[in-house]
Amino acid sequence: MLTSHSGRFETGSGYLVALLLVKRRFLIILCMDNSPALKKLEEMILECSRLDREISCFVESVDEKTAQVRREPPEAMFHLRSSVKERFTELTAGVTDADLQRHSKVVAFRDSVRKYAMQAGQTAAENEEEELDEDIAVTQSQTNFICPLTQVEMVNPLKNKKCGHHYDQEAVLEMIKAKHKNKKKFRCPKVGCGNADVQRSDLELDLLMKRMIQNHKRQWKNLI
Repeated sequence: MLTSHSGRFETGSGYLVALLLVKRRFLIILCMDNSPALKKLEEMILECSRLDREISCFVESVDEKTAQVRREPPEAMFHLRSSVKERFTELTAGVTDADLQRHSKVVAFRDSVRKYAMQAGQTAAENEEEELDEDIAVTQSQTNFICPLTQVEMVNPLKNKKCGHHYDQEAVLEMIKAKHKNKKKFRCPKVGCGNADVQRSDLELDLLMKRMIQNHKRQWKNLI
């Protein structure tokens, strides 16, 4: 089951990376024509987001049930597969359409479409204002890559598999280490997050976001 989901997710991520790195002119054409291709791209992003959540649920169910079976008699190992499957079903059942609509990949996609749609609808006389709007949009998009611990742009973003928030690798690992040294729990620093016990095992390198950050830096250099 993991192989199936992973294969589909890798394919979806490939399309997503291609979308996020697409040239400005292509997106402007899509926005101007109100092309069905734009709707297709959004459906693709939603599918990628759903698969991302499913993989997170699968990893969580495996970790949870594996830890549980270690505390039980050896014969409990024979039921590990079924218990993981049952827990996975429970977790995925809790993923709603609203959750997918709030997924960072979906939000980033729609922000990009709105930005380029505005550019496509502007006239030549508004070029100066367009450039200002573009600079503001770039600044706003940069906040998506800001580490809540350091308040600077992340270099190696780690994703929390439980709450979905991101932190810079060096900063969060140092913070977890310091908290554990004092026998305290590390709470997710994202405002409003209820995750009160972030563990090292909860974190994974988000290669897609790292690619997005690198691309954003290149775009920023081109604007200067």
